[in-house]
Amino acid sequence: MDEYDSNTEPNASNSFEVTRRACEAAGAHMSRAETALIRRRPIGFAGIMIAIATVLAIGLSTSRSVAAGPDAAPSPPATEYVPSISDLMIATIQPRHERLWRAEQNGNWEFAAYELGNLQGAFNRLGRAHPTEHDISFPEMIASVTEEPFKELNSAIKSKDGAAFGKAYADLTDACNSCHQALNHGVVDISVPSRTSASDLNISGAPCN
Repeated sequence: MDEYDSNTEPNASNSFEVTRRACEAAGAHMSRAETALIRRRPIGFAGIMIAIATVLAIGLSTSRSVAAGPDAAPSPPATEYVPSISDLMIATIQPRHERLWRAEQNGNWEFAAYELGNLQGAFNRLGRAHPTEHDISFPEMIASVTEEPFKELNSAIKSKDGAAFGKAYADLTDACNSCHQALNHGVVDISVPSRTSASDLNISGAPCN
């Protein structure tokens, strides 16, 4: 009996130990599996959200394309604005013509030289903006009537000669009117300003002296 018991107890103890270890191994395996599953859940959720966002973006793009229509006309190209000859005359030529005269009348020869340069530059830009007018080279027309008066004005300003300035200024004014007439704009008549009126535009209809 004792021998039987002594032989049986070790076998039972061994069986229990084997069972315990198996359970622990199974538990450890399940813990690792659960941990992996938990770690995979955020990745899987993020993937689902990315897929949804992609589908929505494609749908929005498609709806816009359909709304625009396959035959939607493209936007017309922007056109460059070029001021007319009249616009440039009023905005850049006439004010400098007047200020040149006022500068000399006030004895400010330095400012007169400055405005003479501005006036020449304004005429040059006018010619570049409108290369031809009535099938005539506009830059050449401008140069032909203003070149000599500009030289005389420049000389008079450097020498501070009021009488020479007055003659050259009158010649430039006449040259401008001859150009107006050649372009069929003879109604635009400018004159030498006076002390009573700084404007160079003669709208009275009376002939200029």
